[in-house]
Amino acid sequence: MTALLTDFEQSDALPASSAAQIPLPPARCNVLGVGISAVNLDSAAELINRWISTRQNQYVCITGVHGVMESQSDPILRQIHNKAGMVTPDGMPMVWLNKMAGNSNVGRVYGPDLMLKLCREGRERGIRHYFYGGAQGVASLLAASLQSRFPGLNVAGTYCPPFRTMTDAEDAQVISQINSANADIVWVGLSTPKQEFWMSSHLGRINAPVMIGVGAAFDFHAGLKRQAPAWMRKSGLEWLYRLCTEPRRLWKRYLKNNPLFVIYLLLSKLRIRRPALETSP
Repeated sequence: MTALLTDFEQSDALPASSAAQIPLPPARCNVLGVGISAVNLDSAAELINRWISTRQNQYVCITGVHGVMESQSDPILRQIHNKAGMVTPDGMPMVWLNKMAGNSNVGRVYGPDLMLKLCREGRERGIRHYFYGGAQGVASLLAASLQSRFPGLNVAGTYCPPFRTMTDAEDAQVISQINSANADIVWVGLSTPKQEFWMSSHLGRINAPVMIGVGAAFDFHAGLKRQAPAWMRKSGLEWLYRLCTEPRRLWKRYLKNNPLFVIYLLLSKLRIRRPALETSP
């Protein structure tokens, strides 16, 4: 088990020749071996826009307790998180731990909120959005809903993958389709950890500068599921709302992971306090 690092980790500085063009990654707070970026909604959106401007290839993990706990038993998933361009604090525990580490500017970067912000503000810049994921028809429904909400939104394309492992030929065809669409952002709605594995395995194969894994945001903004009230999201009780609305699907995630997360944090206080983030196999 990895201990909690109580200050921030900063990636190695870039060479001076490229520092002016390529944005530095944000500092990270090590939560049980997963580096959670010290960002808020505005700074996360700003960094993504800079990646688009410089045509970098990055992926973004929107990570809360569920993603951190899945990473405890899956070292590859933990590496995927730590190699991401940004791991946003999705869930108030990630925000609270970041603040305890000393950064008062950290705020929750919730996938559905990030999607709305980038769709709304990206219209003037002509940002092209591609929606990959969801059950059959959901991605198209999501795109139509967002275009109705944000007139002028530039949708490059949509694709709903089958609920099975795709063949290499099918995957190559989808990659070609996405690349032909000249997307700037590929939104990935496959749920954790499937979307993280997909983004990691397609980094460098997808030409879009940014891939963002947002899970349930597809169903929320397509109007298929209701979000928790704002006061529950701000107070860290969204998990309770989602558990009550989808108990059969989510009971194990919340009733197992949440108590274990607290236990792991308490145990980490008794162990080594400064482990390095694991970023290589």
